[in-house]
Amino acid sequence: MNRLLLLLIVCLCPMWVMAQGCDVKTRSQSPSVPVIETHSCYEYEGMPVDSIDWSCSNESKEMLTSTKKKVAQCGDRYRATCLGTLTPEALANPQSISKDKNSKPLNIPDNAQVITYYYSIENLPQAKIDCETGGGKWTEK
Repeated sequence: MNRLLLLLIVCLCPMWVMAQGCDVKTRSQSPSVPVIETHSCYEYEGMPVDSIDWSCSNESKEMLTSTKKKVAQCGDRYRATCLGTLTPEALANPQSISKDKNSKPLNIPDNAQVITYYYSIENLPQAKIDCETGGGKWTEK
């Protein structure tokens, strides 16, 4: 009986489900366009299950081509992370994080964050600058 009750509670509380991530591999379409990161993965914290679906399917077809694939969670063999406040802009572009810590978007919970894990980075110092300039917290392993 206790297992059935626990299963019912877990099914009714989707926020308890494990995080979902989006694995991103990027390559340049031109030698004159540098790639800062070639392999990363991002997850949303404090968001409902499946909220990552839209941004993970939004593939780039411009000078930098990104291939995105939804994964159960991001892997643990990363070199660095960037943690930032999740904004409406970041739902469309995970590298866009809010500089304004007091902003309160309408459809995003107050505690929602985006964490990006960097696995393969061509220019680690530039990735750090991009993270911190956008208001994120950079951490290297």
